Amino acid sequence: MTTGSDRIESTGLVRRDVFPARPQAIVLFKRAILGIASALLVGGGVWLLVPTSQSNGSEQLSLAAVEPEPSAAQTPVAATPAAEAAELDRMRISSQTWRRGGLGSRALVTFTLRNDNDYAVRDIELSCAFSRRDGSHLTDRTRLVPETVKMKSRKTFAKVQVGFVNVNADKARCSVVSAQRAE
Repeated sequence: MTTGSDRIESTGLVRRDVFPARPQAIVLFKRAILGIASALLVGGGVWLLVPTSQSNGSEQLSLAAVEPEPSAAQTPVAATPAAEAAELDRMRISSQTWRRGGLGSRALVTFTLRNDNDYAVRDIELSCAFSRRDGSHLTDRTRLVPETVKMKSRKTFAKVQVGFVNVNADKARCSVVSAQRAE
């Protein structure tokens, strides 16, 4: 006499020989979701690092290289190099600081320009030399500041973007390269 217990099967467990691909599909699906999420995270980080507009930084940096040509109606301010140097002798930067901006890649310089001349000056060209902590030279950047400083006065310029700097730059030394007489 048989009790029939040999015909009872456990229905709560999934037999691996019947459904062998199901656990692998779940693992592959989870890996795909993690891969997509990490790709979106990396892509978003790169998108944040890229400047929003190419004209923003390039226009400001290219102003230093563009000099207007004098027309026949205009007379040049300094005809000789000695006269141009005499104008700069009475102009100096009395204080300066710099910090990084734009996710650490751009130099923002705050400086006070003192004009001891008997005339106002405009279109001040600033040159900054960046160096490492040990003093070794890294790079030079120039910037044209299209502002006017009155005669016998001083003016502070805050957070002037000078340009891109090396990540190893620790020190900056800025000086006035040229200026025009304001009329």
